[in-house]
Amino acid sequence: MAKNNKHRKLGVNPSHRRAMLKNLAENLIRHKRIKTTDSRAKALREFIEPLITKAKKGDLNSRRIVLKKLHKESVQTLFNEIGPTFSDRPGGYTRIIKLGFRKSDSAAVSLIELVGFEGTGANAVVSDAKVDSQ
Repeated sequence: MAKNNKHRKLGVNPSHRRAMLKNLAENLIRHKRIKTTDSRAKALREFIEPLITKAKKGDLNSRRIVLKKLHKESVQTLFNEIGPTFSDRPGGYTRIIKLGFRKSDSAAVSLIELVGFEGTGANAVVSDAKVDSQ
């Protein structure tokens, strides 16, 4: 009987995982597209999509819930820019594009981006993983 398997562990302790997901989410909100490993991208998708749904709602209680998970500047961007953009979309706010493998440790690397923001910030890809093009 599988219990308490709701999140990906990512090989780190819980406080490090929360901090890492918070940093990844804030970078995704700021740059609209980031490059990271596949497992981190999938964990980030599970973390950020409920926050975007709350930003679509836009009321005070939703803002307070999101403030528990992100910094104030990111919450303002999320509620003022990203939430209204996804107001008519029922879900699926992020897209994960697999890029291949890192040369140093052969980790699978992918690009995670917000769906409506492909043109903005396409040149500014923030990376937590160095990827060598093949």
